[in-house]
Amino acid sequence: MDNFGASKDDPLVEPGEHVIGAFVGDPAGPTLIVVGSVHGNEPAGLIAIKWVAEQMPGIEKHLKGRLFLIAGNSRALGDRVRFIDQDLNRAWTADEFSARPRSDPSSEHLELTELVQIFDSILIKSSDEVFILDLHSTSASGVPFATVGDTLRNRDFAMRFPVTVLLGIEEQLDGTMLEHFNELGAVTLGFEGGSHGSPDTVNNHESMIWAALAHAGLLDPVHIPDADRHFARLGEIATGPRIVEVRYRHAISATDGFEMDPGYNNFDEVTKGERVGVDKNGAVHAPETGLMLMPLYQRLGTDGFFIGRKVAPFWLWLSAILRKIGVQRMVHWLPGVTQTPGDPERLIVNTRVARLFPLQIFHLLGYRRRRWDGDKLIVRRRRHDTVSPFRRN
Repeated sequence: MDNFGASKDDPLVEPGEHVIGAFVGDPAGPTLIVVGSVHGNEPAGLIAIKWVAEQMPGIEKHLKGRLFLIAGNSRALGDRVRFIDQDLNRAWTADEFSARPRSDPSSEHLELTELVQIFDSILIKSSDEVFILDLHSTSASGVPFATVGDTLRNRDFAMRFPVTVLLGIEEQLDGTMLEHFNELGAVTLGFEGGSHGSPDTVNNHESMIWAALAHAGLLDPVHIPDADRHFARLGEIATGPRIVEVRYRHAISATDGFEMDPGYNNFDEVTKGERVGVDKNGAVHAPETGLMLMPLYQRLGTDGFFIGRKVAPFWLWLSAILRKIGVQRMVHWLPGVTQTPGDPERLIVNTRVARLFPLQIFHLLGYRRRRWDGDKLIVRRRRHDTVSPFRRN
């Protein structure tokens, strides 16, 4: 049984059930989609969504837009497992979308198909900004935090909340739901509200939802139940650094035998060479000094841990200035840097240039998706950095 009272005997939703609530005030206003429990062993997000849904009927008339409350991995929730066949939050890929209909689809392929149909039906009717809030929890304890894909629109939304903001995690992960929505041009924000089984996590998620309704422009705080309490709660949990950049991901597989050493929490300091775990090859050491993020203390998962470092707000300010004046449109003039034909947001960088121009320069200009192709570095920035494709007015 989870610490907040839910158990496997209470699946929270039936298989294939995703829409917990759809509330529309002004249909021409902004849209907020809140998704909880994309991982089935993280029920806190969905519980908070249900709490908010119960309070919405008396508030719906005050909405200046549309609110959709969505359950993620409905089938894995029934067993309280992270996933059944594959991680749903790594399945939002072109290969998965283009796959032919299967006679025996995986559990997560069914979930993906159902969710895409729901999201498409919402997005096609959007005529103003679209915001996506994705609620998660972690197997370790520690300070709650937000994750953000690095567009100026995403940053602007994230910085309205007082919690720690993580940049750069999209460089480390493929196929996440929020990355899919980033590519579509939505404003996205992930929120890790606390540890899986803590009742505080549910409360943190509920407060985050209400704050998102205010910051997305859907509700005036005067119409939010206990608004002062919810805003105060987010301020009280904001005890970590303001901005952290993810620098390293320790990827693992089921055959690695990886076990995290006990005692690590989010934002604990680690030093280069410090032992942090063990696998089939022996001790695992931190590759650099920084802050421990999301150490793995659960059975399933492909992320052993992450390491980040604090970022001064000055660099975000400088980055915004450079992008607004269009420096990113000139970076392909650098020697050894070429623009990909047909994709102006994708650059091919000669490795000699990569050594001369640190990756941080590309980061400042929004080029955060990076992959190596032989001796070439491929970097890519998002198309919808500053302008929403959903606004029609």
